[in-house]
Amino acid sequence: MALVFTSYQGTTMQVFGNATEPVRKETKAGGKGYFEFRMCESQRGSDADPTWYTVRIMKDQDPGLKKGDFVKVTGKLKADFYMSREGKPTGTLLIIAFEAAKLAKPVAQTATATDE
Repeated sequence: MALVFTSYQGTTMQVFGNATEPVRKETKAGGKGYFEFRMCESQRGSDADPTWYTVRIMKDQDPGLKKGDFVKVTGKLKADFYMSREGKPTGTLLIIAFEAAKLAKPVAQTATATDE
């Protein structure tokens, strides 16, 4: 479920889902480090066509996420268009994140009856 809201600084998006392993990259222009991962948005129930995002954290600090972690990402949504390896125009949904935090999934509680 994506939550989109507007603040005085522009449009901000908040997404919850499962992450891939973050990869450290460097900008081409200045060589500054940042982390990037893919994220599949979680939906309630079965989703035959899930939404995938590329998440870019513009800090050279490991976000501490692992593949499969359930995360909350807050940031600015952009459409990133480029040419594929086959030379065809393509694109991805890119979130420039100012927050990417691991959340604990709720633990299913088992009902235990105690007779007193």
